[in-house]
Amino acid sequence: MSEKEKKRKENHHESDEMKSGVNPSDEKTESGGSREAVSDTADCAEPVAENREPGTEPETADSVNGEESGADGTESSCKERIAELEKQSAEYRDLYMRKAADFDNYRKRMIREKQEAIDFANSGLLVDLIQVLDDFDRAISAAGEQEAGSPAAAFVEGILMIRRQMASMLENKYGLVYYPSVGELFDPNIHEAIGRVPADDITEPVVQEECRKGYKLKERVIRLAQVIVKTPPEK
Repeated sequence: MSEKEKKRKENHHESDEMKSGVNPSDEKTESGGSREAVSDTADCAEPVAENREPGTEPETADSVNGEESGADGTESSCKERIAELEKQSAEYRDLYMRKAADFDNYRKRMIREKQEAIDFANSGLLVDLIQVLDDFDRAISAAGEQEAGSPAAAFVEGILMIRRQMASMLENKYGLVYYPSVGELFDPNIHEAIGRVPADDITEPVVQEECRKGYKLKERVIRLAQVIVKTPPEK
């Protein structure tokens, strides 16, 4: 082949490459750049794969839903436990209030019984002293009326003074008081009937006569009054 023909083929080949707009060197560069980009992408993807623990699967929508349902179950069980504890707390509080009320009533009862034991500790002795007052009353009644200024009148006056002093001491110091019965409605709680007299002018039993005086110790009857009762006619 002659040199002219060679030059003609080379010129023809260059013109074809210019028309296509492709540079062989660019092809090499572009292919090399694409390979580098692919390698970079692979390098970036590899650490992500390495950070994942062995044997673990990537999270999916099902696993997330499972965790949410588990959290709901835990919350429900916590609420049930709280409700149960609140119920137990209410029961214990009610039991405590009942026990506290019972203890308070017991304490008050013990204080009252102790005070009553103190107040009525001398009731036996006071009943014996009441008999002494009865003896004074019988002596004064037997003496009758005496001439003023006479020795007998002075003696009776002395007995009356001793009787009054003794009754005042028993009342002020120990709370022993006499309760009158004549003219009062008959009450079996404070009166002991030893006789009965029918009467047409009454509708309820009334004490007509007092044979033995009755006494109270701090509002409690320690000796009943013995009386004769006037009763209405039987129908």
